[in-house]
Amino acid sequence: MQKKLQTSFSTRQYMLSKDYELYYYNDSTLNMVDRHTHDYYEFYFFLEGNVSIEIGKDIYRITPGDIIIIPPAVSHRPIIHNVDVPYRRFVFWISRDFCNHLLNLSSDYGYIMQLVETKKTYLFHNDRITFNAIQSKLLLLLEEMHGNRFGKRPQLSLYVSDLVLHLNRLVYEKEHPSAPGEIQALYRKICSFIESHLDEDLSLDRLAGEFFVSKYHIAHIFKENLGLSIHQYITKKRLAHCRQSITGGMNITEAYHSFGFGDYSSFYRAFKKEYGISPKDYVASTQNSEMLKQNPEEQPTH
Repeated sequence: MQKKLQTSFSTRQYMLSKDYELYYYNDSTLNMVDRHTHDYYEFYFFLEGNVSIEIGKDIYRITPGDIIIIPPAVSHRPIIHNVDVPYRRFVFWISRDFCNHLLNLSSDYGYIMQLVETKKTYLFHNDRITFNAIQSKLLLLLEEMHGNRFGKRPQLSLYVSDLVLHLNRLVYEKEHPSAPGEIQALYRKICSFIESHLDEDLSLDRLAGEFFVSKYHIAHIFKENLGLSIHQYITKKRLAHCRQSITGGMNITEAYHSFGFGDYSSFYRAFKKEYGISPKDYVASTQNSEMLKQNPEEQPTH
């Protein structure tokens, strides 16, 4: 690895950036690090060494390829058994605020954070191929941080979001090794439930409660099956029923209320985005079409 990407180890336990930081360390000697906590998330990627990590009251002996995720306010420290082998690792820090920014883009970014905080699962083993894929993403991010190319800030943001999502997907799939048939059965049941309850709250929290599975699991299987978020799927279903009802003569207000749209403005935006025409213009066009069918002599001649 390029020498310029390496950072000299510091016992500093606070972030200089408000969003995220990434370091590559390669140490032959290391002073003892006391137990400490952070107000941010720490992702630790172990490459080499004779090391254990103490987290809370537990001590974890780690092997190359391991990932450790430590949430805010959880005490931890490395235990260096000997320095015959260099101690090499990547350390990625990400603030709560930036995590919330990612969560606003998609709840999929938060699966790991929820898992480590609720289940106290901190250590994740990986095979060499899996870890090499992660390491390549870390190196791209690190090289961009140390460079000064045009578009650096947006590129960094893309690399960070890609890394975090990749880790979430990796851990999610480790935690949910469901058989394909079981996943498809759950997917069909949820689709059927949605179809029958379009006028009700269909939030991920509601669906997770109905089917006793993680909301992240539900979001994942819809993405896998349709390439759509579950919110997009529900919106399309609601719009299709509204359009069908309006075509059948139901007035616009009754239609959007009947199929789960809380107000006209949100219904209007969604309808126009989906069909390229406003609801009122759609009604007018269907009425004109119906009149022409009933009075074919009024159709224009060429």
